[in-house]
Amino acid sequence: MIVKSLTVSMFGTNCYLAACPQTNEAVIIDPGADGKGIIDLVKSLQYTVKYILNTHGHIDHIGANGNLKAEYSVPILLHEADLKIYNNPGFGLGLVLKKQPQPDRYISHGDLIEFGSESLTVIETPGHSPGGVCFYSGSLLFCGDTLFSGSIGRTDLAGGSFETLMSSICQKILPLPAETVVYPGHGPATSVKNEVSSNPFIVNYLQK
Repeated sequence: MIVKSLTVSMFGTNCYLAACPQTNEAVIIDPGADGKGIIDLVKSLQYTVKYILNTHGHIDHIGANGNLKAEYSVPILLHEADLKIYNNPGFGLGLVLKKQPQPDRYISHGDLIEFGSESLTVIETPGHSPGGVCFYSGSLLFCGDTLFSGSIGRTDLAGGSFETLMSSICQKILPLPAETVVYPGHGPATSVKNEVSSNPFIVNYLQK
């Protein structure tokens, strides 16, 4: 699987393109803003977009959904538990965002998203938001705001829960192979191995 990324939005969100090298079919993960920049990158790579994937419904991860939907006419996928946030994504942040197109399909744990000869499996990881999910390929994990390099997603927004988030991380992410590359919603990539050994939130939680 080919992974390309660009940083978008005032929040420095990582938007990812995951593509099949054999067919050039691709998915766009968390297009938080800068629809034109994302479209330009897709064109330069000659990818054919199959899906728009949202790890969760916050403003900085869905802001360019409308632009991309208009450009590619492909399904938007989201967990249904985040629909309320998706429809009011600036809630709690004092921000206003133009309403985005409604999701075309709701995803849940274990769903397989296929593009070309590649696929991503949905892993439900609530805590940062009620319907937060990760997308897992077997060696790569796109985790949105569930887990960061050396940190975790904030839990003080509507629907957030520290205990739920830590349970998601410990039960759903840490059991993955240690060398799994973790692509977070903000900041640099990391690995399961690195976070188990050095992430202070995880280390402290596991020591309880």
